[in-house]
Amino acid sequence: MQKIQQRWFYISIVIIAITVFAAQSCKKGEAKFPEGTVAVVNGTIITQDEFNTELTMMQKQFASQGQVDPEQLASMRKEVLEGIINRKVLYQESQKKGIEVDDVAVNGQLATIKKQFPAEGSFEKMLEGLNLTEDSLKIQLRSGVAIQKLIEQEVMARIEISDKETKDYYDKNPDLFKQPEKIQARHILIKVEEGASEADKAEALKKIKGIQKEFKAGGDFVELAKKHSECPSSSNGGDLGFFARGQMVQPFEDVAFSLKTGETSDVVETRFGYHLIQVGDKQPETISEYKDVKDKLAPYLKRMNAGEEAKKYIESLKKAAKIERFLPVAEKQDKAE
Repeated sequence: MQKIQQRWFYISIVIIAITVFAAQSCKKGEAKFPEGTVAVVNGTIITQDEFNTELTMMQKQFASQGQVDPEQLASMRKEVLEGIINRKVLYQESQKKGIEVDDVAVNGQLATIKKQFPAEGSFEKMLEGLNLTEDSLKIQLRSGVAIQKLIEQEVMARIEISDKETKDYYDKNPDLFKQPEKIQARHILIKVEEGASEADKAEALKKIKGIQKEFKAGGDFVELAKKHSECPSSSNGGDLGFFARGQMVQPFEDVAFSLKTGETSDVVETRFGYHLIQVGDKQPETISEYKDVKDKLAPYLKRMNAGEEAKKYIESLKKAAKIERFLPVAEKQDKAE
């Protein structure tokens, strides 16, 4: 099982928002913690409910891989707990650094999450399932943005990528800079709905063959597409722009890439219906020049390095923090160390 620790700091605000509950603070001087406390980070309690919620989310992510055995579950429990602890120390440090988050940033993140739940009532159902309200979600979003700002300030800003590093990466990874062959094509589509009867299919085929006859008699493909095509591209004369392999359904792609520039296909059947395809232009496979990708490479390599650097940063924060763990799996691990 891949190490869940690789997801150590959850830059994604959506994940932070839907998997973490608000922390509760322990009064100064108290030696005992409430029942259900699984860990305490500098006096901030991590509750059993908070832990269970995130563990459940993690188990759902791995459900497709089959039944989780006891050893994997024990590892998962430890990794989940450490992930929560990581975020606690990060948020606490963000507050020490005086990092502030305005309402605009929080509301922007909230709007992004809501877009993931377009069906009516689905957003509210998600909140209910996690025992959250919109207000408590906003608290978590604010915390998440603060953590992100801290990482950018204390980790990302300190990573320097030289021109030599970008050039070395470019030279050693030529396949990453290949631009695939692309073609520009137009088409005329006569739709066939899913589950259509044989009679409806025959009617659609008759119609596309009639259009094909018009074209072969000297008709203009662009004008025929505007007049007859049932694809939204009809307004542009059927123009689909440039596309590479893998962007169209297979039967369409196979025929389109086999055509020469200016050539028009016979009738092609796909799950959408019947097509006539005309290729207008072709761009062969190329490799982007270093000067064209140099400015994008530095931020890319910076993000690549950020993972390891952030891990080191988090470990330094944890080393300086007072962390008490109460899960049995965590206690066993601590003793083993």
